[in-house]
Amino acid sequence: MSVERGGSSLPWLWLSALLILLDQLSKHWAESVLLPQQPVPVLPFLNWTLVYNSGAAFSFLSDAGGWQRWLFTVLALGVSALLLYWLRHTPRSQRLTGLAYALILAGAIGNVIDRVRYGHVVDFVDVHWAGWHFPAFNVADAAITLGAAGLVASLLFPARTGAGRA
Repeated sequence: MSVERGGSSLPWLWLSALLILLDQLSKHWAESVLLPQQPVPVLPFLNWTLVYNSGAAFSFLSDAGGWQRWLFTVLALGVSALLLYWLRHTPRSQRLTGLAYALILAGAIGNVIDRVRYGHVVDFVDVHWAGWHFPAFNVADAAITLGAAGLVASLLFPARTGAGRA
Protein backbone atom coordinates (compact mmCIF):
# COMPACT_ATOMS: atom_id res chain seq x y z
CA MET A 1 0.00 0.00 0.00
CA SER A 2 1.67 3.22 -1.07
CA VAL A 3 0.39 6.69 -0.41
CA GLU A 4 -0.45 8.76 -3.45
CA ARG A 5 0.27 12.47 -3.90
CA GLY A 6 -2.86 13.46 -1.99
CA GLY A 7 -1.33 12.31 1.28
CA SER A 8 -2.19 9.72 3.88
CA SER A 9 -5.32 9.18 5.94
CA LEU A 10 -3.64 10.42 9.14
CA PRO A 11 -5.85 13.55 9.21
CA TRP A 12 -8.66 11.22 10.38
CA LEU A 13 -6.89 11.14 13.75
CA TRP A 14 -8.82 14.30 14.73
CA LEU A 15 -11.96 12.15 14.71
CA SER A 16 -10.27 9.47 16.80
CA ALA A 17 -9.23 12.06 19.38
CA LEU A 18 -12.73 13.57 19.48
CA LEU A 19 -14.37 10.17 19.95
CA ILE A 20 -11.92 9.16 22.68
CA LEU A 21 -12.80 12.39 24.51
CA LEU A 22 -16.54 11.83 23.99
CA ASP A 23 -16.21 8.23 25.17
CA GLN A 24 -14.38 9.19 28.35
CA LEU A 25 -16.73 12.10 29.12
CA SER A 26 -19.81 9.92 28.61
CA LYS A 27 -18.39 7.21 30.88
CA HIS A 28 -17.59 9.82 33.53
CA TRP A 29 -21.17 11.08 33.25
CA ALA A 30 -22.56 7.55 33.56
CA GLU A 31 -20.53 6.84 36.68
CA SER A 32 -21.48 10.18 38.20
CA VAL A 33 -25.23 9.88 37.59
CA LEU A 34 -26.13 6.19 37.38
CA LEU A 35 -26.16 3.43 39.95
CA PRO A 36 -24.79 0.03 38.87
CA GLN A 37 -27.41 -2.31 37.41
CA GLN A 38 -30.23 0.24 37.91
CA PRO A 39 -31.88 0.99 34.54
CA VAL A 40 -32.96 4.55 33.77
CA PRO A 41 -35.52 4.54 30.91
CA VAL A 42 -34.76 6.97 28.08
CA LEU A 43 -36.89 5.64 25.21
CA PRO A 44 -39.19 2.60 24.96
CA PHE A 45 -36.21 0.59 23.65
CA LEU A 46 -33.31 2.35 25.42
CA ASN A 47 -32.11 2.57 29.01
CA TRP A 48 -29.03 4.01 30.63
CA THR A 49 -27.73 1.13 32.77
CA LEU A 50 -24.29 1.28 34.35
CA VAL A 51 -22.42 -2.03 34.14
CA TYR A 52 -18.76 -2.98 34.39
CA ASN A 53 -17.23 -5.44 31.94
CA SER A 54 -13.91 -7.00 32.88
CA GLY A 55 -13.98 -9.15 29.75
CA ALA A 56 -14.06 -8.37 26.06
CA ALA A 57 -17.03 -8.13 23.70
CA PHE A 58 -20.19 -9.67 25.18
CA SER A 59 -18.30 -10.17 28.48
CA PHE A 60 -16.01 -12.79 26.94
CA LEU A 61 -13.60 -14.00 29.67
CA SER A 62 -15.12 -11.65 32.25
CA ASP A 63 -14.77 -14.29 34.98
CA ALA A 64 -11.19 -15.26 34.10
CA GLY A 65 -9.60 -13.93 37.29
CA GLY A 66 -7.94 -10.69 36.19
CA TRP A 67 -5.24 -11.72 33.73
CA GLN A 68 -7.57 -10.90 30.83
CA ARG A 69 -7.30 -7.20 31.70
CA TRP A 70 -3.69 -7.15 30.55
CA LEU A 71 -4.25 -9.52 27.62
CA PHE A 72 -6.98 -7.27 26.19
CA THR A 73 -4.91 -4.15 26.91
CA VAL A 74 -1.87 -5.52 25.06
CA LEU A 75 -4.04 -6.76 22.17
CA ALA A 76 -5.78 -3.39 21.85
CA LEU A 77 -2.47 -1.51 21.93
CA GLY A 78 -1.08 -3.81 19.24
CA VAL A 79 -4.15 -3.36 17.08
CA SER A 80 -3.94 0.41 17.64
CA ALA A 81 -0.32 0.48 16.46
CA LEU A 82 -1.33 -1.49 13.37
CA LEU A 83 -4.25 0.89 12.70
CA LEU A 84 -1.91 3.89 12.94
CA TYR A 85 0.42 2.21 10.45
CA TRP A 86 -2.49 1.52 8.10
CA LEU A 87 -3.78 5.09 8.44
CA ARG A 88 -0.35 6.39 7.49
CA HIS A 89 -0.21 4.10 4.44
CA THR A 90 -3.81 4.50 3.27
CA PRO A 91 -4.22 7.16 0.59
CA ARG A 92 -6.40 10.08 1.66
CA SER A 93 -8.62 9.38 -1.35
CA GLN A 94 -9.75 6.13 0.32
CA ARG A 95 -11.96 8.07 2.72
CA LEU A 96 -14.15 5.21 3.92
CA THR A 97 -11.14 3.06 4.76
CA GLY A 98 -9.45 5.91 6.63
CA LEU A 99 -12.66 6.70 8.50
CA ALA A 100 -13.11 3.03 9.45
CA TYR A 101 -9.55 2.77 10.79
CA ALA A 102 -9.99 5.98 12.79
CA LEU A 103 -13.26 4.75 14.34
CA ILE A 104 -11.79 1.38 15.34
CA LEU A 105 -8.70 3.11 16.74
CA ALA A 106 -10.85 5.46 18.86
CA GLY A 107 -12.84 2.58 20.27
CA ALA A 108 -9.79 0.50 21.06
CA ILE A 109 -8.04 3.36 22.87
CA GLY A 110 -11.22 4.42 24.71
CA ASN A 111 -11.63 0.95 26.19
CA VAL A 112 -7.89 0.58 26.90
CA ILE A 113 -8.06 3.72 29.03
CA ASP A 114 -10.79 2.07 31.13
CA ARG A 115 -8.90 -1.22 31.47
CA VAL A 116 -5.73 0.52 32.63
CA ARG A 117 -7.52 2.93 35.00
CA TYR A 118 -10.19 0.64 36.46
CA GLY A 119 -9.48 -2.93 35.45
CA HIS A 120 -12.78 -3.05 33.55
CA VAL A 121 -14.70 -1.23 30.83
CA VAL A 122 -17.56 1.09 31.75
CA ASP A 123 -20.72 0.34 29.73
CA PHE A 124 -24.05 2.12 30.05
CA VAL A 125 -26.09 1.98 26.82
CA ASP A 126 -28.81 -0.68 27.18
CA VAL A 127 -30.82 -1.35 24.02
CA HIS A 128 -33.77 -3.69 24.50
CA TRP A 129 -36.95 -4.91 22.87
CA ALA A 130 -39.80 -7.11 24.14
CA GLY A 131 -37.81 -8.28 27.15
CA TRP A 132 -34.63 -9.00 25.17
CA HIS A 133 -31.56 -6.88 26.03
CA PHE A 134 -28.55 -6.42 23.80
CA PRO A 135 -25.33 -6.46 25.87
CA ALA A 136 -24.65 -3.00 27.32
CA PHE A 137 -22.10 -0.94 25.42
CA ASN A 138 -20.47 2.50 25.28
CA VAL A 139 -19.30 5.11 22.76
CA ALA A 140 -16.03 3.23 22.17
CA ASP A 141 -17.90 0.01 21.38
CA ALA A 142 -20.20 1.89 18.98
CA ALA A 143 -17.14 3.39 17.23
CA ILE A 144 -15.56 -0.06 16.82
CA THR A 145 -18.81 -1.48 15.42
CA LEU A 146 -19.30 1.40 12.96
CA GLY A 147 -15.64 1.21 11.97
CA ALA A 148 -15.86 -2.53 11.33
CA ALA A 149 -18.99 -2.01 9.21
CA GLY A 150 -17.20 0.75 7.29
CA LEU A 151 -14.19 -1.48 6.74
CA VAL A 152 -16.39 -4.27 5.37
CA ALA A 153 -18.16 -1.76 3.11
CA SER A 154 -14.82 -0.41 1.86
CA LEU A 155 -13.75 -3.94 0.98
CA LEU A 156 -17.05 -4.80 -0.73
CA PHE A 157 -17.28 -1.49 -2.59
CA PRO A 158 -13.75 -0.23 -3.23
CA ALA A 159 -13.44 3.41 -4.30
CA ARG A 160 -12.70 3.96 -7.94
CA THR A 161 -9.75 6.20 -8.71
CA GLY A 162 -8.26 7.59 -11.87
CA ALA A 163 -9.60 9.21 -15.01
CA GLY A 164 -12.78 7.15 -15.10
CA ARG A 165 -14.11 8.67 -11.89
CA ALA A 166 -16.92 11.17 -12.27
